[in-house]
Amino acid sequence: MKKIGLFFGSFNPIHIGHLILANYILENSDMEELWFVVSPQNPFKDKKSLLKDHNRLDMVQVSLKNYPKMRASNVEFSLPKPSYTIDTLTYLHEKHPDYSFALIMGEDNLGGLSKWKNSETLIKNQQIIVYPRTFEGEKKDNEYLQHENISLINAPVVEISATEIRKMIKDGKNVRPMLPPEVFEYLDGSSFYK
Repeated sequence: MKKIGLFFGSFNPIHIGHLILANYILENSDMEELWFVVSPQNPFKDKKSLLKDHNRLDMVQVSLKNYPKMRASNVEFSLPKPSYTIDTLTYLHEKHPDYSFALIMGEDNLGGLSKWKNSETLIKNQQIIVYPRTFEGEKKDNEYLQHENISLINAPVVEISATEIRKMIKDGKNVRPMLPPEVFEYLDGSSFYK
């Protein structure tokens, strides 16, 4: 059974924080591959600052060309909108019965997990790898971390946010160090995020 980590996100844009994290998880777990699942629309996020799906997918693809164990996935593009993780996982399990999938999520998302569609089923049937994040609000021991399918990985906390990058681009500031070189090239000279 091939083990695949699924890193869901808007990747609006993908930045070096995403790659550092993905690489750390691949090197420190039994995952054989890690797929960046580009989400057309997160039900909890505003769509107006979202670049077109294919542009975000392109950026993920160009940024992964030197990472043979990572790949971009557009699986959610053809599924009903908004995208619900449980539906995507059901689809992937049916399409790849010989793969075992683990969901990768930030610690900040764990608190809201109960609001997710069919969250109980998700937790019961899915391995979930949680990476540390700094976030607003008090950090309390999350009851989910006691669940046998949920494990906290001691990955580095990367304080880079796509929101901040978009704001800096709009303000004409240099974001080169925060982006994979291929993504910087992709955005440079375009009107994206301006």
